[in-house]
Amino acid sequence: MTMIAAMGRISQIQATLQQLSSVSTERVTTTAAATTAAASASADSFAATLAAALGTSATSATGSANGATGTDVVASAEKYLGVPYVFGGEDSSGMDCSGLVQTVYADIGIELPRLVSGQMKMGTEVASLAEAQPGDLIVTGGGDHILIYAGDNKVIHAPYPGRTVCLREAYMTDADITTIRRIIPVTTQAAGTGSTDMLSAAFAAFAQQNSTATGSTL
Repeated sequence: MTMIAAMGRISQIQATLQQLSSVSTERVTTTAAATTAAASASADSFAATLAAALGTSATSATGSANGATGTDVVASAEKYLGVPYVFGGEDSSGMDCSGLVQTVYADIGIELPRLVSGQMKMGTEVASLAEAQPGDLIVTGGGDHILIYAGDNKVIHAPYPGRTVCLREAYMTDADITTIRRIIPVTTQAAGTGSTDMLSAAFAAFAQQNSTATGSTL
């Protein structure tokens, strides 16, 4: 083989190696992207399952309750008993129904929207007044009024002009209620073994999805 032929052959080999390297890199990149996408989908699925187990939803209040409970919500609301109703008010000098709710929850570190229209979309739905827990929010009149459930069939609310924030018997029935919203989820311990089982199932599902996505066996 002449020198010229040998140089030509070397050039062909180099070109072939470069093409193989490019294909290999492309395959690695594609595989990595697919694995990342699968992991993301797996995480989203796990988050959804976990949310179902905890009784939470995508519409969540911002901030942290720092271990606060529904009883703490009621205790905070009781501090404002006797405050006069003032439309648009949101402090101890005067407040309306949604101003009371926003202020009470802010006191325990949870930020809620200012108006009933926003507050009635927060947290999770409670099926009936019989299932309400202290701290749950009761909305009536299609969003005209909002109250804080205090337990023992009592509510705390800022009624209307000329009245003050008060604690009274729940006067409404399920037929009068537009929605009941639970802002602070019931803890796993309080919810019982059913929630624990759901959490275990969530972790198991996540592990299985992750194993399938990566092609490994856990």
